[in-house]
Amino acid sequence: MADTSSTPTLTRADLDRSQTTDALKDQVILVTGAGDGIGQAAALDFARAGAHVVLIGRTQSKLEAVYDRIEEETDTQPIILPIDLAELTIENARELAYGIEQNYGRLDGVLLNASLLGTKMSIAQYPADIWDKVMQVNVNSCFYLTQALLPMLEAAEHGRLIFTTSSVGRQGRAYWGAYAVSKFATEGLMQILADELKNISKVRTHCINPGGTRTAMRAQAYPGEDPASVPAPEEHMPLYRYLMSPESQGLHGLSVDARDFL
Repeated sequence: MADTSSTPTLTRADLDRSQTTDALKDQVILVTGAGDGIGQAAALDFARAGAHVVLIGRTQSKLEAVYDRIEEETDTQPIILPIDLAELTIENARELAYGIEQNYGRLDGVLLNASLLGTKMSIAQYPADIWDKVMQVNVNSCFYLTQALLPMLEAAEHGRLIFTTSSVGRQGRAYWGAYAVSKFATEGLMQILADELKNISKVRTHCINPGGTRTAMRAQAYPGEDPASVPAPEEHMPLYRYLMSPESQGLHGLSVDARDFL
């Protein structure tokens, strides 16, 4: 079985080996939720490490701001694909994969990061329409994108598929509703993929749980919290970069707590 323990089998010293400006040189990496928060931080970090980043998000103006920063700070070639994952179908995902292949001819890594929080409410009272939308964005779109993009990842020398998850996807907590259930599904999807791919593919797949992080979603979930009391997304990027890089080829199927490395 793949190692899906929440205790990572890597150290901060391992992460330091990939903190170079060429760690992801000329790789093509897709990031969902790239307009802000962890997705934005990851897109910028991957580009600074030499990757050509495919920026996926719902709000074009946010994606354009990230695109402009990448263009100003790096020599890489990002592209913007404004996509509302709430409306994504398997056909859309296949069209997206075709577009990436036409633009770049390859795909080396995918960070499936975009998520909806939904509402914090008991299961007995949870609105069905919000449940369906959270599941579509957090689970169904990940399945559609994984299935459509996996052939390109398998063709890459060091294919990577990383999911952003949550502690409430390992231990259920009252009132976290659809979000928590969706993150249990995320963990399960990663574990199944890791076990299916371990003996037949060079693709490596992992989950990263950022823990409490200074994002808009965190502010929505904890409106009374001082934002300065939790880490900024950028503080987690050494872990994201390492697991996305060839340096981590010996690891597979990890579910990692990012705050263990701060």
